Formats: sequence, structure tokens, C-alpha cells
Amino acid sequence: MEKLQSVEQFEELKVRERTMFMFSADWCPDCRVIEPILPGLEADYPEYEFVYVDRDEFIDVCQQLDVFGIPSFIAFHEGKEVGRFVSKDRKTREEIEEFINGLA
Repeated sequence: MEKLQSVEQFEELKVRERTMFMFSADWCPDCRVIEPILPGLEADYPEYEFVYVDRDEFIDVCQQLDVFGIPSFIAFHEGKEVGRFVSKDRKTREEIEEFINGLA
């Protein structure tokens, strides 16, 4: 999964056809639990470009998007937010797939 490097890159990525931002942090135990399933999700949903956003490095982006819990996912399509799975709760592969499948 590509790792976000700058706010400018975030702005560029969110206007692409389909981008899925995953907000996380190295110290987050619930984020580590889903880490092993992420390559499979990327493979199952090739229409999305998955991007890892370190919550600590990009706290301003998180605040702008009201991401106060991690792990969280926000999907963009051509610059518009089309869905979010944002909470502080641990997420299962099934819950993440249900979220992605429900996107417009």
C-alpha cells in the first residue's frame, strides 16, 4: 500500500478516479490487527488505489476530514467523498468489504 508523503499528494490522489485512504498509526493495536488483510483487499478491489495515511504525520488532514478514530477508511471518486468507515472500533475484513461493496 502506498504511503502518503505530503498534503499536496493527498490533494492529487483524492481527485483520481477511485482512491481509498486508510488512516492508521504505528502505535494503534487495532490497526495492526487488520494489517495482514490489507494486501488481499487491495487485490480484491483493484479499481481502488489504496493509500496509507499516518494519523500522526497528517493530523491536519485528519482534522479536516473529521477522522478522530483509527483505523478508518475514506473513499474518494474524482475529488468527491463517496463513503467513509470512520470509528475507533476494530474492523473485520467482512466489515471493510461490506463498506467497499456499498460504495457508489
